[in-house]
Amino acid sequence: MRINPFKAWRPAPEKAGDVASVPYDVVNTKQAAALAEGNPDSFLHVVRAEIDLPDGTDLYSNAVYAKANENLQRMMADGTLIREEAPSFYLYSQQMGDHLQYGIVAGCHIEDYENGLIKIHEKTRKIKEQDRTRYVDELNANTGPVFLTCKDSDIVGSLMEQIAATKPLYQFTATDGITHTVWKIEETGAFAAAFAEVPAFYVADGHHRSASAAKVGAMRRAANPDHNGSEPYNWFLAVIFPESQLKILPYNRVVLSLGDQTADEFFQGLEQSFSVEANGQKEPSAPGSVCMYTDGKWFELTPKESIPTDPVGSLDVSILQDRVLAPLLGIDDPRESDDIDFVGGIHGTAELERRVNEGEAVVAFSLYPTTIAQLMDVADAGLLMPPKSTWFEPKLRSGLLVNTLD
Repeated sequence: MRINPFKAWRPAPEKAGDVASVPYDVVNTKQAAALAEGNPDSFLHVVRAEIDLPDGTDLYSNAVYAKANENLQRMMADGTLIREEAPSFYLYSQQMGDHLQYGIVAGCHIEDYENGLIKIHEKTRKIKEQDRTRYVDELNANTGPVFLTCKDSDIVGSLMEQIAATKPLYQFTATDGITHTVWKIEETGAFAAAFAEVPAFYVADGHHRSASAAKVGAMRRAANPDHNGSEPYNWFLAVIFPESQLKILPYNRVVLSLGDQTADEFFQGLEQSFSVEANGQKEPSAPGSVCMYTDGKWFELTPKESIPTDPVGSLDVSILQDRVLAPLLGIDDPRESDDIDFVGGIHGTAELERRVNEGEAVVAFSLYPTTIAQLMDVADAGLLMPPKSTWFEPKLRSGLLVNTLD
């Protein structure tokens, strides 16, 4: 795989903790405004620029993109962000409790995405892809990195250990307790050579960001009669984690309505496909079973029929979708249904209980997490997972390293 060093815009070291923000897509406008309150340096002013506009502003209005660009340019002009003098790679670590993960921050080539060497496992939504494409184009920058993974490499692992033993560029602990550390890698040749032996990258998180970066690169390539392949727009910002570094949490579901059926009718339908046991189990202990919460009780659902062996059909999210959500609840397309919501595993089963107990949902489902191996198997087969199949934690912070396309 090709990786490219880049001349990052990054926070001044004393401002790193103030600048770095959660990704744009894990908070809504109200939550983003609360996180950025009293902090003009927060990168949420760039990635959620509507917080600086009147309440009710259309998220896709011209004003939002203009404000995002204005805020980015202000940060570049006033020294909140500083520009590196030379291209570099970076080592980026995150520690959440006992879990510590290391990844390499670099530019990845849009042609590798277009040609399937950077593999995907999810569909993108058109409106979100259009939004991110416009963000990248109008700001002339990748403001948030794509989260990639790859097969483990002993050489990459050894090189990362060597860098991690040196003094970091900066380190801070965010308000959520996650510690972020960044090292600058000025000698880039060894890392480039090591990744040249890696056969593929996989999009773990950031399908819309990667698709939009490739679209902007293709647009600029087509508009440039002197295009020669060396232009910065050929590369997009990514953090690449070897597979053993990562932790996937479940992506659970809550259903808001049983439709026209009664609870008894719903249970009768369940019992056609599952053994249903009210045993208080809140999380599946192994792949293949599903835990369900409703009416103050936890149930374990064990499929009566064998589980498919194909990469998609064998996923726990597919078992729930194919045997419960679609046939019993009429949720054929979770992307479009108003009767379902998704809850990242970081919130635990207590959030599922709360939503049902407070009447926000009628039933909740706790799933066994998808594995990295399953993600790679689906992508290698050129297939797509059901939506919201993986929840990676911790999330990559935006604003730590920004890649401009010039």
